[in-house]
Amino acid sequence: MPERPLTIATYAAGASLAAITLVYVFGPTFFLDDEAANSSRSSRKKGVVGLINPANDCFINSVLQAMAVSPGLRVYLIREMHRRRLDGPELYKDITAALEEQQRRKNTKQTPEWLLLGLQQGLITASLKDVLDALNERPIYKKTISAQVFIRTIETSFRTRINRSQQDAQEFLQIVAERLAEEHYAARRVRRKSRREAAVSKATDVDALASTEAEVSRGLDSNGQRQDSKLVQPPASVDEPATETEATLEEPDDKADSQPFPLEGKLESEVECSYCHFKPKPSMSSFVTLTLHVPNKSNSATLNACFDGLLKIEQIDDFMCDRCRLEHAIQVISRQLARVSNTNDDDQRSLLEAEKAKLETALAEDPEKPPKDVKLPDSATAPKRRIARHTRISEFPHVLAIHLSRSVWDAHSSSSKNNAKVSFPETLPLGGLIDRKTYRLLSVVTHKGGHNSGHYETFRRQFLSAPFSTPASMGTEGIYSTRPTPVPSASPSPMFSARFSKDTVSESSSSATETVPPLSPSTLDSPSSSSASSRSLQIPTLDRRKPPPTSVPLDAIPTLGLPNLPTERQIPEPPKRQPSLSKAAAFTARQRKVYDRWWRISDEKVKECKTSDVLAQQREVYLLFYEMVDGANA
Repeated sequence: MPERPLTIATYAAGASLAAITLVYVFGPTFFLDDEAANSSRSSRKKGVVGLINPANDCFINSVLQAMAVSPGLRVYLIREMHRRRLDGPELYKDITAALEEQQRRKNTKQTPEWLLLGLQQGLITASLKDVLDALNERPIYKKTISAQVFIRTIETSFRTRINRSQQDAQEFLQIVAERLAEEHYAARRVRRKSRREAAVSKATDVDALASTEAEVSRGLDSNGQRQDSKLVQPPASVDEPATETEATLEEPDDKADSQPFPLEGKLESEVECSYCHFKPKPSMSSFVTLTLHVPNKSNSATLNACFDGLLKIEQIDDFMCDRCRLEHAIQVISRQLARVSNTNDDDQRSLLEAEKAKLETALAEDPEKPPKDVKLPDSATAPKRRIARHTRISEFPHVLAIHLSRSVWDAHSSSSKNNAKVSFPETLPLGGLIDRKTYRLLSVVTHKGGHNSGHYETFRRQFLSAPFSTPASMGTEGIYSTRPTPVPSASPSPMFSARFSKDTVSESSSSATETVPPLSPSTLDSPSSSSASSRSLQIPTLDRRKPPPTSVPLDAIPTLGLPNLPTERQIPEPPKRQPSLSKAAAFTARQRKVYDRWWRISDEKVKECKTSDVLAQQREVYLLFYEMVDGANA
């Protein structure tokens, strides 16, 4: 008898081991994907990959964790590396296009060949993709990786060492983002040169074929001898290939290269003279990280106030306006003409009149381009005006990286940290009323400590992609036709029951024969055509005042072996709808619940937090990563 409890315990242990084995083999991520795992359990805190910190690398780890959550950046890296693999590594080893561009730009600094080769090969792009893919892995146990491979790639690409004593997350992000943009444009330059050479080769082949066919049409062989006219066939038209080749030569980029770099945006700065209201051509500048200064006159500020410091209208005194300077030069020449007219010096007067005419022409056409052969008065005598300078974002990046500059300089030539609170929203609208762009917060990098020391942490959203959908129709023929089908389903669908009441069915059954469209010959040849036609008299017609359904349910397709349809007396009444939460509202609530969860990552330490905890980091916030919401142009 004492062996019975031992036997039961042995069977229980074996069953438990078998259950654990089944879960590990067939569903290793069951506890991560299950809805119950979405709660803040201690086991769920292991659901993200951390980074080790061997030598004060928290500024590197925080930036990599913040960039890993951006879907737009990851899609760009995947597409870029896939394009490079398709083209082959040999294409990006040719630096001829880069050297030709340097020769055209003689005034620019010459880039060494080893740096050009590294840009075309995309060393940092490939290494960043690998480390971001590793950080987005969903481990089933606590996992920590190292970023040393990515760090060594950066040091090899620049042939320098990263200084750990002067660590700054913003400087590291700026270096990586600028290098990614340079590798992006270097690859586009190589591909553009390859397409141009292919187009020229194709045009040469088309011209050779056209000349050969022209000789054949005249009855000449390859040696110039006359052939029999009966063997000569009319040549094929070569106009279409030539037109295609010309279009290829005129098109600089293809669709793959038309995708912009997701971190790059453009700022447009425009000035206006307060005296003559002249507006020179606006100057354009690109950015990969947007630096905003935190106001140091108060203990708290908002992100909109930081944007106002960059985008507000600024008044600048003692500015030299191009139009006002030309007008001043014309006035000086007019006074000189008045003095010369009294001396009867015809040569001097004609010279001054010619210079005045040139200045007036430049004033009317483009005041920013004065005539080169006319000497303007000294700039010290030109009038100084007040101008209004306005800066705006002309091209919005898909991924907006914001740096909040907290450095404060005092009179003692020493810097300190501005600890003012900066409140930032989860949803950020930018732009005007017409070109409004909406951004959503994805990650935040915080800094705790002083200006010369401290620690960086990352708040990373637990990103959940939207479910798959099929917005495109399945065609307009056959069972996917927009015309209502004459053959109903064996059991009425909920949509059918909700649309037609019992009275409508009884009234419409009498006129069913007139409303059923004729069957096609293909339907009559089918085995189920006779049964379908025999049931047609029992089909209720659709209400003509209601729009027809856009698609046919699968249960409306006639199938062999189905029982006869019920009569109108057997059709059940539509059930009363109970008040419940709709599917859209339920999905929205679940989506909001999932998006409210964040990871707080400090190197290899990972904790779970909520959106309210992230938005409360107003005193420590340093870097913000927003991503544009697709199709949200309010």
